[in-house]
Amino acid sequence: ETAEEKLIHTYNRYQIVLDKGDGVRLYDTDGKEYLDFGAGIAVFALGYNNKEYNDALKAQIDKLIHTSNYFYNEPAVEAATALTKASGMDRVFFTNSGTEAIEGAVKLAKKYYYVKNGKADAEIIAMQHSFHGRSMGALAVTGNKHYQEAFGPMIPGIKFAQYNDLDSVKELVNDKTCAIIFETVQGEGGIYPATKEFIEGVRKLCDEKGILLILDEIQCGMGRTGSMFAFQQYGVKPDILTVAKALGCGVPVGAFAATEEVAKALVPGDHGTTYGGNPLACAAATKVFELFEKQHVLDNVREVSAYFEEKLDELVETIDVVVERRGMGLMQGLELSVNPKDVIARALDNGLILFSAGTNVIRFVPPLVITKADVDECIAKLKKSF
Repeated sequence: ETAEEKLIHTYNRYQIVLDKGDGVRLYDTDGKEYLDFGAGIAVFALGYNNKEYNDALKAQIDKLIHTSNYFYNEPAVEAATALTKASGMDRVFFTNSGTEAIEGAVKLAKKYYYVKNGKADAEIIAMQHSFHGRSMGALAVTGNKHYQEAFGPMIPGIKFAQYNDLDSVKELVNDKTCAIIFETVQGEGGIYPATKEFIEGVRKLCDEKGILLILDEIQCGMGRTGSMFAFQQYGVKPDILTVAKALGCGVPVGAFAATEEVAKALVPGDHGTTYGGNPLACAAATKVFELFEKQHVLDNVREVSAYFEEKLDELVETIDVVVERRGMGLMQGLELSVNPKDVIARALDNGLILFSAGTNVIRFVPPLVITKADVDECIAKLKKSF
């Protein structure tokens, strides 16, 4: 009640107060246990109360939390090295969130165009039903009028194509097109992976026309699809990549990364942030990469996701209102013929945390350390909820 009185009402929150977490389970202030298949919206990849992760943060807190970007700090260099190695990109700018990563990516694309053409009239092609964030630049490339209508006018020069429709992209390209941006797997739009033909076709188009490809892997990156980044399963590479969520596994940190040629377009004075890349956030990111390797997280995602897909496919066959399963790895969606809110509410009563995507999809983005036993428990609770 105090929260509803004191906080600006921008979220319709579940009526529980979470108190602590352990492994893949959360506990509210009444002591009730929940199996978490939402992971704080795809953030807590390593699960809760991971001792090595916690100890790394505690050690950094005792050393140095913040310095500003007027100085170097070791964790930022270590995190940047780990991220470039994992992604194949060359340079990194650390942010505080995914939205800020998108803002930086958009600015970088525009500056690259400006350096190349000497004009500030760049246009960007984004996708319908996409979601890239809530700040003005990120909102401008988000293909949902509902999110935009009260906050116009949007920044100019943004056009929207249909996701997975290459011809619709080609129709919008002109001499002013500086970048094409999309999620490798659309999240909020309903859990739609890019088709191989689409992502390969857009990459080829960008190469032919001198256009930058920006891939948003804020939700689908960091191991969620079974490779470190989803684009790596398609054999393509973006010019600019955005990352956040599981990059810090709970500590707010995001990043945009770019190839050497593109990154050098930004020079001192073009972009900045006070908190971005601070030692605490980067110590978290560095430890995340270390634990992904040590705990064989990608192997677990590939093994458990195959089992999870089988179990979800069974629900498609046996429950009338379940229309289709979509997704990659441990980013899965069940499309329903009804609004999923009642099922999600009942799941919460049954001790299972789930989120929705779009208007009719149940989204499953659990910690990447779940087991087949956790999948069985999830399916049992879900059936009961249906």
